[in-house]
Amino acid sequence: MVNAGISGSDIRDIMLEAVERRFGGHRAPSVIEMLSDNGSPYIAKDTQIFARQLGLKPCFTPVQSPQSNGLSEAFVKTLKRDYVQVTPLPDAQTVLGLIGGWIEDYNDNHPHSGLKMRSPREFIAAQTATA
Repeated sequence: MVNAGISGSDIRDIMLEAVERRFGGHRAPSVIEMLSDNGSPYIAKDTQIFARQLGLKPCFTPVQSPQSNGLSEAFVKTLKRDYVQVTPLPDAQTVLGLIGGWIEDYNDNHPHSGLKMRSPREFIAAQTATA
């Protein structure tokens, strides 16, 4: 099926991969909030149960919240433009192997115009230093 979107099963695979890569096991060491939109693969009962089994607490953007939705959409647009479209991606396994590094690069190195051309971590470090 073309343009069917991402399935709940895909989301659960990505969640497991993220927890394994970040924490080296099948469970986060403490409860970690996982923010998503209200799309059907995220709000599915199976996905919410699986998230809790991984030590994740599902949290959702408010319905009809243009601010939070805009932030999510901006991140996805940047991820697609600066990482996905310039990388050969022959299959889902390749994407799963790369996405963690893309997100780290986005947070550590990628300049953001809204943060005065600093990465999120550079911006936070500068805010912390002046506080």
